[in-house]
Amino acid sequence: MAIDAIGVTAASPTTNLPSSAIISQEDFLRILLTQLRFQDPLKPMDNEQFVAQLAQFSSLEINREQSAKIDSLLAIQATDQAVGIIGKSVEISAAAASAAGSTSTVGKVIAISFRTGAPLLSITTSDSKVLTDVPLSSISLIQ
Repeated sequence: MAIDAIGVTAASPTTNLPSSAIISQEDFLRILLTQLRFQDPLKPMDNEQFVAQLAQFSSLEINREQSAKIDSLLAIQATDQAVGIIGKSVEISAAAASAAGSTSTVGKVIAISFRTGAPLLSITTSDSKVLTDVPLSSISLIQ
């Protein structure tokens, strides 16, 4: 015998999210309220478990927001560093200098591009070669 739920309102339409989507705090609360609404009245959900789940999700949400802010701050810092070395002489480590055919190269920063979202330097070497797309991590010395 089927029994209809008492006091249950019609569910609001849900959107189809891709499987890779991250659950939001609103989604979590919606799931939790649905769980509470349809729990067995003879075996109700433990209050401590409910509060622990809510606190854990809040903590995860705060960590996710902080991570996004730190990533943004690091991108701004990298951009600021790249702008600060325009026109300066730099020494490029072996990995980036291999394009110029040596173990390390000294050159002058002439331009910055942001095609990949991170600053990439263009450097003119002492023998007038232009190295492009040199990441900041390849700079070993700024003169």
